[in-house]
Amino acid sequence: MANTHISFGSTLDLEETAQLIAVCGDVNKFFLRGEPGIGKSSIMRTLKEILGERYAYAYIDVSTLDLGDIGFPGINHDERVAEFFPNVRFAIHRNMPVVIMLDEFTKGMQPVQNMLHPLLEADNPRLGDKPLPPGSIVFLTGNLGSDGVGDTLKAHSIGRITVIDVRKPNAELWLGWAVNNDIDPVIMAWVNQFPHCLESYTSGDQEGNPYIFNPKKPNRSYVSPRSLARASNPVSRRDQITPNALVASLIGTLGEAAARDLHAYVDYQDQLPLWSEVVKNPTKAKLPEAPGACAVMIFGAVTKVTGETIDPWMTYIARMEPEWQAVFAVSIAKNPQKQGVAFMSRAFRDWVLKNEDIL
Repeated sequence: MANTHISFGSTLDLEETAQLIAVCGDVNKFFLRGEPGIGKSSIMRTLKEILGERYAYAYIDVSTLDLGDIGFPGINHDERVAEFFPNVRFAIHRNMPVVIMLDEFTKGMQPVQNMLHPLLEADNPRLGDKPLPPGSIVFLTGNLGSDGVGDTLKAHSIGRITVIDVRKPNAELWLGWAVNNDIDPVIMAWVNQFPHCLESYTSGDQEGNPYIFNPKKPNRSYVSPRSLARASNPVSRRDQITPNALVASLIGTLGEAAARDLHAYVDYQDQLPLWSEVVKNPTKAKLPEAPGACAVMIFGAVTKVTGETIDPWMTYIARMEPEWQAVFAVSIAKNPQKQGVAFMSRAFRDWVLKNEDIL
């Protein structure tokens, strides 16, 4: 079911999109379109990392706004005129450039969209009669029209913006993010084994995919980068809830098919040798047998390994199939928090030199 074809220039991934906004967003107003749950809202976090403290930041959920949430008219008694008082949430009072993210703009009420529309002007972006500080950035997000979730945007708005289609992260990209964001190893292992859970219905060959969002076959819950992150919470705390409660929460987060399949990986985790046994006796500690158990073991090791345990772990993993050794090596090399641990280890460096052909 996997579809790895990318039409060059027609879509951007989340990182490319954030970089584009950071470089050109003070001139162009970008409208980011993508299917639900792919991480569009996380772009603000990435922009903060790129732009730093030179900017103020204002995340605005337009779908929840009423007119009074934007601002209100006040009286300037000195000039004897009425003027607009913007809501503090827009951060334009801080006398510094501001990055304003109008999230779910296309789900906002039409009067709200109209009131925010001056923010889209190229030469004089403003909120009411208050101009934005020079160098400010404004961008919008919404869903694809084919998603069928009620997004609307008038032609006069489209004429003022640059529309960017943001593609859904595939399993490889999502796993690179997950190892740095405390996602439970069980979730990562399942995604690694079933990468089509992060395919897009727009690929055109996903009719039999039971996991994903598909407007032709609406499900209450489905697998997406957002729902996988939510599912990690009950999985990581499963020792504090009943198995029935765990399954129910997964069904409500990921849908029936994914929840049932993922629960098998919980069982794999609970059948693995203790980490302390692995690092204490790496030549004799029990090896996982099923592919699912191997995946759980590998992604768990990426999160657990330290400078003191990396060498015994490399001894242990040498007893596993080469493909699993390669998965570990690639995953830890992509992890900023752990790659130093790996490359400071002679055992890891020796493994890389010996196994360049499988990387």
